[in-house]
Amino acid sequence: MKVRFEGDVEELLPGIRSLAGEIGIVPGDEGTVVKVERSSQAFELEVGWDGAEGRIRYGAKHQFFRGLGLFVQHRGQGGAFSLREKQQFDTVGPMFDLSRNAVLSLDGFKSMLNKLALMGMNAVMLYMEDTYAIEEEPYFGYMRGRYSQEELREIDDYADRYGIEAFPSIQTLAHLEEFLKWEPVRHYRDTKGALLVGEEATDRLVENMIDGASWPFRSRKIHIGMDEAEELGRGKYLDRNGYKDRFDMMAGHLDKVLAAVRRRGLRPMMWSDMFLKLAAGNAGTERDYYDKNTKIPEEMASRIPKDATLVYWDYVHLEPEEYENVIANHRPLGGKLAFAGAVWIFNTFGVNYGLSLKASDVALQVCKKEGIREAYATMWGDDGNEGNPFAALLGLQLYAEHAYSEDSPKWERLAERVKFCTGIPAETFLRLKDLDEVPGSEPDNRKQSNPSKFLLYQDVLLGLFDKQIEGLELAAHYEKLEREIAASRNSEAELDYLFEVPQKLCAVLKLKSEIGIELKRAYDRGDREALRLAAAETLPAIASAVRELRLAHRTQWMRMFKPFGWEVIDIRYGGVLSRLDSAAARLLDYAEGRIPRIEELEQERLVFSSANRFNGRGVGWCSHYYRMASPNVFFHVLNPF
Repeated sequence: MKVRFEGDVEELLPGIRSLAGEIGIVPGDEGTVVKVERSSQAFELEVGWDGAEGRIRYGAKHQFFRGLGLFVQHRGQGGAFSLREKQQFDTVGPMFDLSRNAVLSLDGFKSMLNKLALMGMNAVMLYMEDTYAIEEEPYFGYMRGRYSQEELREIDDYADRYGIEAFPSIQTLAHLEEFLKWEPVRHYRDTKGALLVGEEATDRLVENMIDGASWPFRSRKIHIGMDEAEELGRGKYLDRNGYKDRFDMMAGHLDKVLAAVRRRGLRPMMWSDMFLKLAAGNAGTERDYYDKNTKIPEEMASRIPKDATLVYWDYVHLEPEEYENVIANHRPLGGKLAFAGAVWIFNTFGVNYGLSLKASDVALQVCKKEGIREAYATMWGDDGNEGNPFAALLGLQLYAEHAYSEDSPKWERLAERVKFCTGIPAETFLRLKDLDEVPGSEPDNRKQSNPSKFLLYQDVLLGLFDKQIEGLELAAHYEKLEREIAASRNSEAELDYLFEVPQKLCAVLKLKSEIGIELKRAYDRGDREALRLAAAETLPAIASAVRELRLAHRTQWMRMFKPFGWEVIDIRYGGVLSRLDSAAARLLDYAEGRIPRIEELEQERLVFSSANRFNGRGVGWCSHYYRMASPNVFFHVLNPF
């Protein structure tokens, strides 16, 4: 569609040109007239077509691009229309985890920003533990795909053309394992992940972190982390100084960090969990963070800075009162409160949309009611990041539609919008949940089972998860899901490639998910012929499917991420293939009489953990590859230096 924009669009033209190809328009001096006008109402957007000309009246730059998408979407449906929206959050956008190996490439980031612009997002948070450059610290992000200052500036420039505020989220206390592992920087280390506070060298490091992370961005926002610092003061600090109150330690360090932030004219944000955990009395578990009975002591409240935005994170709750209680617990802390929910791509090849969509819907409605004006959708990449943020676009669309609706958005509207903004139908995105929402799962996978990952990596002879899935007919589930994904794909869609890995994974799991159970049964009944057949045919077929999956995954990774970190996934695939080869050799040796028994198959199968379907906790959850692959020692380090 040719479009002639009338009005003051000079500032908007770079963004219009970037999106033109995606939404099928050709901006120029002829074609459909669209009158563009800036509104005095900062949070209002009007879009319409009267049969002769169109209009987009917007309050803020980012709203124009949402309006442009709405115009093209509805114009394509034919007939006159008039839409009016009022933005419910001052700030809404995703947080990308760029610290767990999958660092978005510049092209990958720009592709994502195009989608966010059409949704109407106006913020993007870059979570970078050590993946940004610090000139004074060559080991900071070394071989980890860290962004250069120039790369971050390019991301910021591209986001700005859409009116999207990009800003850094860093860690200034804990979650720094990947930097502190290096021997040359051990002087900064208290424990494996926490900084040694109270030292001049540490203070200089933090100043350099703040400079390195903030300099490339226009935004004056900076998220300084400070979450999950349970290790604080329990390592080298304890050896040097003896026991100290952890709140005093944290508050003292925070004072220094905030002083450095203020000197640079930055506006700090920080996670709130440590304050509530400390108030609860033991600072050890998420349960303490969500405890509705937590009371903030007056002395603690008085020491918490009022100019820092506290970010309350909550990814799992499904009842409004659960959010209302924790928000009430935050009130005595004073200051501004923001909310961070999640689209669950954590520790899985899929997306836990059952939990994500319902929890986010409830949380965002409560945030509106409680007057919280900032909302973020986190997408963590725990344990190496087999998943990817593009698969989470349906969840991000929910955040966007909530941001422009007083009530919960209707499913029909959400589905129409995500199809327009991404080119992928909502139902196709939803199939990704079934990689983990398998028979035996709790409704909507609310216990976060992740069989798509542990069934791929578990050893076929050891069968660590076999007891948990016994009798669930997962092979049939994955065979059916493979067909459904294949049938839903559209090769002409830009993002169709996202579904190649899930489809190939199903091709593996329809063969591998129950093979350990079958081998154990054949061994127990003394069926050497069945074991010989498995070694000669079934295991090689699984290996062939794994090789196809690996190649599809490598192609996907290199299309959206920097290459650093892929080697971890590559090694994991190599481990699966090597163990299949060894298993086949063991089975043949036994079947052909060269060994008298297979000790691995003689072992009784036990449930992997207390998270299992026999006690209403789903089919299981495991956070670490090395625990999925083997019960034996991968590494054991008491003192790495």
